[in-house]
Amino acid sequence: MLPCMRTTLVLDDRLLRQARKRAVERGLTLSDLINEALRSMLAVQAPGPPPHFRMITFGERSTAAGHEPSDFADALEDDDRAVRRL
Repeated sequence: MLPCMRTTLVLDDRLLRQARKRAVERGLTLSDLINEALRSMLAVQAPGPPPHFRMITFGERSTAAGHEPSDFADALEDDDRAVRRL
């Protein structure tokens, strides 16, 4: 059984040059540098789902306004009529 797996990566030329330079500076092979970088990146917890968003609204829950200006105008008129009856 092999202790590691060979694979082919397609890297941006500039990124590869930077990686090779960094590997030489640190006395590592390119493979060791890439393994280290992947381990480091994968160790960071990915952010979870965003928190639940709750829209704060006012008025009766049963009334729902549409998304067109005329729908908003109609909903406002209905609210005004309801207030006048009070």
